[in-house]
Amino acid sequence: MPSMETRQSILIVDDDRELGQMLAEYLGADGWRVEVVHEGRTGLNAALEDTFDAMVLDVMLPGMNGFEVLRALRARSTMPVIMLTARGEETDRIVGLELGADDYLPKPFNPRELSARLRAILRRARPGLEGRLSAGSLTLEHASRQVSLDGESIDLTAAEFAVLEKLMENPGEVVHKELLARHALGRELQPFERSIDTHVSRLRGKLGPMANGEARIQAVRGRGYVLIEDDRA
Repeated sequence: MPSMETRQSILIVDDDRELGQMLAEYLGADGWRVEVVHEGRTGLNAALEDTFDAMVLDVMLPGMNGFEVLRALRARSTMPVIMLTARGEETDRIVGLELGADDYLPKPFNPRELSARLRAILRRARPGLEGRLSAGSLTLEHASRQVSLDGESIDLTAAEFAVLEKLMENPGEVVHKELLARHALGRELQPFERSIDTHVSRLRGKLGPMANGEARIQAVRGRGYVLIEDDRA
């Protein structure tokens, strides 16, 4: 449980008032500071105007839905986001990840699982190790959590940063998706889950191809991904 001096603040955006109250009570007792809002536009404004450590965002919201909130948020912030989706709605999960969610949790869920997911994401969002990783023209600073390519800064979500970090620790080597999931999400992948694939897809888009036109992060079928070092550096 986070200590009282380091309690982290969570913004919950869900129009289910009963669920919101239950989560606020559970997470509050578990050591979090919690604010709950019930409309998408209100949640977006709160996230942009206040300092929260993470957001728990429902897909189905009145007015401005969760996808619209996430898209607008990602234009201005890399705040960690866990999306709440309806059980069985695989499309919602994929869309949320493609828009920049760090992880998702299908309803109904155990509040203990949400608390665990939040801790896992926030551990990876906080400055940790010192030093720098380099792979060709790509650099990653642990302390500042900054990534740059050819000297140009690239904004990454907490999950994207963690995936890239693990790949850069092992350049030229295949890193299994299960290892990437444990490092970036703090959990095991579910059967047929494509969370890591989606995070890698977003990373590819942000990093762009190498000088020779090849993908900087390449898939190894049935195993995982490998980071190819660009020789421009």
